[in-house]
Amino acid sequence: MADLFDSSPAAPVEPAHRPLADRIRPRHLSEVIGQRHVLAEEAPLGAMLAAGSLSSIILWGPPGVGKTTIARLLADATERSFVQISAIFTGVPELRKVFEAAKLRATQGRGTLLFVDEIHRFNKAQQDSFLPHMEDGTILLVGATTENPSFELNAAVLSRSQVIVLERLNLTDLELLAQRAEKALERALPLKGPAREALLEMADGDGRALLNLIEQVAAWKVKEPLTTEQLSQRLMRRAAKYDKSGDEHYNLISALHKSIRGSDPDAALYWFARMLEGGEDPRYLARRFVRMAVEDIGLADPQAQTQALHAWEIYERIGSPEGELALAQAVIYLALAPKSNAGYVAYKAARAEARRSGSEPPPKHILNAPTRLMEEQGYGAGYAYDHDAEDGFSGQNYFPETMKRPLFYSPVERGFERELKKRVDWFAKLRDKRGG
Repeated sequence: MADLFDSSPAAPVEPAHRPLADRIRPRHLSEVIGQRHVLAEEAPLGAMLAAGSLSSIILWGPPGVGKTTIARLLADATERSFVQISAIFTGVPELRKVFEAAKLRATQGRGTLLFVDEIHRFNKAQQDSFLPHMEDGTILLVGATTENPSFELNAAVLSRSQVIVLERLNLTDLELLAQRAEKALERALPLKGPAREALLEMADGDGRALLNLIEQVAAWKVKEPLTTEQLSQRLMRRAAKYDKSGDEHYNLISALHKSIRGSDPDAALYWFARMLEGGEDPRYLARRFVRMAVEDIGLADPQAQTQALHAWEIYERIGSPEGELALAQAVIYLALAPKSNAGYVAYKAARAEARRSGSEPPPKHILNAPTRLMEEQGYGAGYAYDHDAEDGFSGQNYFPETMKRPLFYSPVERGFERELKKRVDWFAKLRDKRGG
């Protein structure tokens, strides 16, 4: 009787029509296209296999980069039974059967590599159920996920696994994959050079998507190789991968924020456009622009906050797509504005000092004395009214009497803060002069 859930067939079966992806599936890890940073001899997986000490791993990467293929080949390389399940379709009863079958295999001297696709979709209890079987060697777990394991997987599972990061396929990788497909099809794709490049770009780094596109193109009966325009008429461009609540969302907003902080308007516009094309809510971007203006520009250009708020207001009034132009102009303004986080740093430092100093009272000379008792306690005594002082500045101390005067705000020599720095330095000199 065949092992339960064991995908290793007892004898090869040749279906009537095998998908192209299955026909050109690598038979050895050295045949895998791309991912040399993890498969090479000195790379993490290569080193583990060479040492004969393969541990449980989590394969993290975008769709179509070889996670399932690598898992199958790891099972072959370590002479383990390959068992594949999907977290989408597997519940607790099915997991129990998988573990029981693995235990039976272990008694027969054969290990089990359990490949769990979309492992991040298992809840905490389901993920915890793997732990005892990982620890006693019943299974070697290979999980696959498109989501950041740091956020989606239990700490206990992560501590017993090594996270292997897989990368989207580049154009060179996709070209090699296309050549392998043409060899299996025994004919070249009916495409001119630019059209071929366009086809590779349509795959957007996804090898599985490319093979599906190639199967469509190879089935066409055309007399002459197609141009890029003819190809685009027959094929819809694949939508860019973008999950408004997943890794792509956070990766792209990080790229946009850092491009603005780095004063690169072209890069900032590119990531802004990428997010809009992916379906991001422009209101979310408008809020982030206000935050960037406050956090990264601050008082170096006080108008940056106004520009960001006005762009947000314009979008709210006229909506898409016209309102997005106002947001694009805000992107350009913020990117080119002088940068300073001095106000942000000062705020955080003041909050930290407030937590440290606890309940230290203000000095009595700056407290109001609305009652006679408070006057008798010295409230307000010795207060110097700044408008009566020379230059409108008394230089008095406003910190708690037991606290050494700290320095929170240090303006930079950029933009409007250059003027603020002159004022800070001027007041500091007067304060020293007047013994404040």
